[in-house]
Amino acid sequence: MVQETQVYKVAEVQVSYKPDYNINDRPRITSSNQTFQLLKSQWDMGKIAFLEEFKVLLLNRSNRVLGIVDISMGGVSGTYVDPKVVFTTALKANCSSLILVHNHPSGGTKPSESDIKLTKRLVECGKLLDITVWDHIILSEDSYYSFADEGEI
Repeated sequence: MVQETQVYKVAEVQVSYKPDYNINDRPRITSSNQTFQLLKSQWDMGKIAFLEEFKVLLLNRSNRVLGIVDISMGGVSGTYVDPKVVFTTALKANCSSLILVHNHPSGGTKPSESDIKLTKRLVECGKLLDITVWDHIILSEDSYYSFADEGEI
């Protein structure tokens, strides 16, 4: 009895990265306050006290901003953050590091226990992919909390 050998085709994978901007025109992040000011200019301030949003600031090796990406939007008391979405986005943008950002609609900036756990988890995920998580900023309309400034990253 002759056995047939099956041949399976594999899809071709191509990777390309073609930014449509001059990286030197992008802001360079050097402090948490600078991050806060940039985020305030980009955030929908009409929603900041209404809905919790989670975003990621993508950076290159020189800490130049590649982009700010909306990861999730929740309700008044929270939003779900999927690490796979965070790092898929980071890998697609060819970033070297990132800053995690979310708001607390209550106006408070003190991290919750779940904020602390999420931050630790995302830092560890980043280490596996060689993507540094520089900070996690919790912002409100007029203030912010920086995990890095507080020595928590």
